[in-house]
Amino acid sequence: MNMEECISVFDMLKIGVGPSSSHTLGPWRAAERFLGELRNENFIHTVSRVKIDLYGSLSLTGKGHATDLAVMLGLSGQDPEYIPVENIDVIIKSIESKNEINLGNEKIIPFYFLQDIVFNKNFLPFHANGMTFTAYMTDDSEYVSTFYSIGGGFVVKEERINAKKKIQIKCAFPYPIEKAAELLDYCKKENKSISEIVYENEKSMRTEVVIDHELIRIWKTMLECMYIGCHSEGILPGGLNVRRRAFDMHQNLIGLANYDSPQTWLEEIRKTEVKFRQILKWVSCFALAVNEVNAALGRVVTAPTNGSAGVIPAVLMYYLVIENHNAGEKEIKQFLMVAGEIGSIFKKGSTISAAMGGCQAEIGVSSSMAAAALCELMGGTPEQVLMAAEIAMEHHLGLTCDPIAGLVQIPCIERNTMGAIKAINAAELALETDPKNAKVPLDKVVDTMWQTAKDMNNKYKETSEGGLAIAVNMADC
Repeated sequence: MNMEECISVFDMLKIGVGPSSSHTLGPWRAAERFLGELRNENFIHTVSRVKIDLYGSLSLTGKGHATDLAVMLGLSGQDPEYIPVENIDVIIKSIESKNEINLGNEKIIPFYFLQDIVFNKNFLPFHANGMTFTAYMTDDSEYVSTFYSIGGGFVVKEERINAKKKIQIKCAFPYPIEKAAELLDYCKKENKSISEIVYENEKSMRTEVVIDHELIRIWKTMLECMYIGCHSEGILPGGLNVRRRAFDMHQNLIGLANYDSPQTWLEEIRKTEVKFRQILKWVSCFALAVNEVNAALGRVVTAPTNGSAGVIPAVLMYYLVIENHNAGEKEIKQFLMVAGEIGSIFKKGSTISAAMGGCQAEIGVSSSMAAAALCELMGGTPEQVLMAAEIAMEHHLGLTCDPIAGLVQIPCIERNTMGAIKAINAAELALETDPKNAKVPLDKVVDTMWQTAKDMNNKYKETSEGGLAIAVNMADC
């Protein structure tokens, strides 16, 4: 058996801050890890200055993705999962006005963000999203560390110091999975559904109480994110003057309903009229809401990335408010576990980073995750569930990432609505198909996506150097 990393559902679905998992959450986590290294070496109190070099895609679209802000927040010792989002602006303004940063909340050092964060257009060889942190000490020595943000908020170092640790965790999984075919074998052998296999693996790392609690915390964050997005109007930050759409759309759909919390809101939506047009609008509204919150540096669940964070909540919400009014925590947990597993298969066999693979690696993967999860809830067999994942990705192959002005706004926000609708369609097609007649296994599509990613021109890999990003400029907006 190939000893690869083991990936938990909680690795694939992480709570963090927008707008980008690879360009905001990853650099934020890298800054935290750099602080950890300084503490381990007992250097933190001898640091006199810190410099950050951003490379490749992080440099080319970093401003639009708030990479610089994320690095400053990370170096300040803030945690993206728990920081109150209203504190973000306060901390950034303080660093910029005082020209100093409170390193790890332990030592105040001078910090001139225009000089100390350097945008280098060249790429480091290991990955398109490279960054190097340099700490200058009072005795003139330096401590240098390089990290790569490989998508979905995952951060690695080239030498992969943690490889050994990960292998040990992998051995704890009763059902280690590299490929979809292995997952299907376990389902057949054990006569279990995909979510049941995933649950057994999760139990080797955490107690059932913790797993259940964390899955529901993820869902509550998603629900709250949709709720906030549907109730916030105005213009998104970044200079493109993109007007939020979820607010008006939601207003037209919900009418004069009475509710006072995300949960009572969900219950009111169940009472609304749902013909095909309304279903399309509701699903689109949920997806827009999440990605508008994401674009405004709000709290979202990376699923599997921030740019594609709207697909999974929108499809799960669709199931709860339209498909099954009796569904509750059991179905929510099932959905998230299946989605997480499909995402991890793509991460191991291909990529979930637009800087490596274009948008097929983000919206394509999220659509695939959502399709599989919905298919299991609708009674699909494990074969049909994997087929739903395959169908969803097959129709995202080759999708480019060319955000205008490097912002996670156009075409990203709208694209989540498309990924969600395709996921629902893929699940329905799979439910109506006999898996014996399927021509394309999921593993083949994972391989194909990776081949397509390698063949794709760099202009279409989150560099904002081609496609819509140059066809439409700020002046047009």
